[in-house]
Amino acid sequence: MPHLPDVVLWSIPAFVLLTAVELVSYRLRPAEESGAAGYAAKDAATSVGMGLGSLAFDALWKIPIVAVYAGIYELTPLRVPVLWWTLPLMLLAQDFFYYWSHRGHHVVRILWACHVVHHSSRKFNFTTALRQPWTSLTVWPFYVPMIALGVHPAAVAFCSSANLVYQFWVHTERVGRLPRPFEYVLNTPSHHRVHHASQGGYLDRNFGGILIVWDRLFGSFVPEGERPVYGLTKNIDTYNPLRVATHEYAAIARDLRAARGWRERAGRVFRGPGWQPAPLSAAGDETPTGDVPPAGAQAPGSRAAAPERVA
Repeated sequence: MPHLPDVVLWSIPAFVLLTAVELVSYRLRPAEESGAAGYAAKDAATSVGMGLGSLAFDALWKIPIVAVYAGIYELTPLRVPVLWWTLPLMLLAQDFFYYWSHRGHHVVRILWACHVVHHSSRKFNFTTALRQPWTSLTVWPFYVPMIALGVHPAAVAFCSSANLVYQFWVHTERVGRLPRPFEYVLNTPSHHRVHHASQGGYLDRNFGGILIVWDRLFGSFVPEGERPVYGLTKNIDTYNPLRVATHEYAAIARDLRAARGWRERAGRVFRGPGWQPAPLSAAGDETPTGDVPPAGAQAPGSRAAAPERVA
């Protein structure tokens, strides 16, 4: 197949330049107008550190993932050539599967434990885009259909990298709403600000990577209204990269140790981040309330009830 460039590597100078421009723009803006926006040195340093760590860990996870993808690709009789007209279709397919991967990483707790890293900053700027997880081994199953349909693993990697590069620029408060046709079709800073917000009406919305049309089609779209409050509903209050990377896994382990049985253990791992077991009755049995969370908690799968803690 044709050689495909490493779009992330080639984009690094643009990342640095845009970050510098954004930082200077906040320096020039009066503090009373900035509010909670802008940069904090420790937060930005943590985001950059998480990004560098993710590069190292992704190189490690790539070994088993490539082996699995290569095996599936050899088994399928289908082949999709990399041509000028097939590449846009591959990008479209990858963006579709990215939507479901991203959505899955919000509504299944063991997957959220990976993705929560990206939402752990209370700032929203270009360095937030670099705050990536170290356990991205959970992502690969979502792209198996592309491999099974004959798309070369290298082409899937290229499309995923292009999607990641696109999403860098949507992590900013310095860009307002774009003209309506762009806002209707594309993921934009306005849409992604909603995705990173911690308010109840914004939680678990706007999962699109390049296109926002998937959210419109599958009922997960919410437009930006009130100013977003970034971070987690229960912030972790740490700049330690290791704790940022692992705090939700540690919370899951604590919940598993305290679980009352295998049904609860399965729920703590595979149900939503906000899932709670039914309370015990006076006789010691589960009440017939099923999986309804305690009063005041959000519905299962919502970040609002997720047990993010200081790990």
